Amino acid sequence: MSQTSFTIEQFYKYLTEGKLMAGKCTRCGKIHLPPRPLCDNCFNNQFEWTEISGKGKLVTYTVIHIAPQQFQAMAPYAVGIVQLENGLKIPGMISGVAPEQMRIGMELAIDFGACSTAQPWPQWPRYCFKPL
Repeated sequence: MSQTSFTIEQFYKYLTEGKLMAGKCTRCGKIHLPPRPLCDNCFNNQFEWTEISGKGKLVTYTVIHIAPQQFQAMAPYAVGIVQLENGLKIPGMISGVAPEQMRIGMELAIDFGACSTAQPWPQWPRYCFKPL
């Protein structure tokens, strides 16, 4: 894809465009999400952007009842680790499902617009996961 810089800022820019992008090592092919400047497999520093499917399964989760001030309006809310279809695992808030209905293995998809807080903190684009 693009030869745009492999920075966390560029990763967040892609999120604002509704794309989940990762850095793919041009030497060994390992995919890094989020991107990084050096491959932890072969130590190569050349990458290409690759779009990642936002579908996966819930691996683990926790329900937050006592939240930091900026998230108190959302409590209780769930945060989990989702294993994507390609095997990568990423964290995210889970929306659209009551905490008592959460199940390990449930199928989820990334949602670039559902995650909001009462305050704009942190100041980067966010994503959540929602049930399929």
